[in-house]
Amino acid sequence: MAPPALSACAEAVRKHDNDRFLTALFAPATVREDLFALYAFNHEVAKTREVVTEPTLGQIRLQWWRESIDGAYAGTPRRHEVVEPLAASIARHGLDRTQFDLLIDGREADMDDEAPADMECLVNYAQVTGAPLARLACQTLGVRDQAAMEAARLVGTVWALTGILRATPFLARGHRSRLPVTLMVEHGVTEPALFDLKPEPGLSSVAAAVADTARSLLSDARRLRRDVPKAALPALLPAILADHYLGRMAAAGYDLMNPILLRPSVRRPLSVGWAATIGRW
Repeated sequence: MAPPALSACAEAVRKHDNDRFLTALFAPATVREDLFALYAFNHEVAKTREVVTEPTLGQIRLQWWRESIDGAYAGTPRRHEVVEPLAASIARHGLDRTQFDLLIDGREADMDDEAPADMECLVNYAQVTGAPLARLACQTLGVRDQAAMEAARLVGTVWALTGILRATPFLARGHRSRLPVTLMVEHGVTEPALFDLKPEPGLSSVAAAVADTARSLLSDARRLRRDVPKAALPALLPAILADHYLGRMAAAGYDLMNPILLRPSVRRPLSVGWAATIGRW
């Protein structure tokens, strides 16, 4: 018998955000589709910079999503394969409107191709683009306590930082960088060389510094584990995936251009599955 067809949101997440798709599979079946709707929405706003040819068009697209969230909270959602199930999830779980606003506003930074000035700016960007989604996922799972919201903020930020490192070659092909300018200068890495995909050796030191920051934030999050309800686990499983990807980068000497980092790893689903089994993130 053929497996049941995935919903439009689930299929979009499976195809475009497979890591979060994997984590959602360990959520209770009763809320899994709600997580897929949330993650599909995130994909839609996150890809804005990649699907527009100029910043003004990106602003228009983000405004469309703001108005769509307005409609969802007003009970008049637009007819759209992501908006309608997301609106149902918002109503079902009473999701915090502020987190959606933060997530959309955070993506406005993508319309500016300037790299972050320093590590603090990078972490701030990672937080506004990663933390709200993790918090909304926790709320979808019925978890809203302070410890869980703080853990979600930290894990969401770590996951965004990890994604920025992994996306460095892709961004460079489009003559863009999300690596801190001060670190690039300190380690003798120039954007022209990076954009030619032939960066100076110091790029590995820049990547290691960003990875160290991510690991430090992850340690902060894990100090909260005892106080975070187990129900939040599926929303926080990206912590396990961050460990996995950061470990692969370290093994490659933080050479972000190394093709081995693009190869699938059998350890990825195994690591998440084992973490979900023992209930630890």
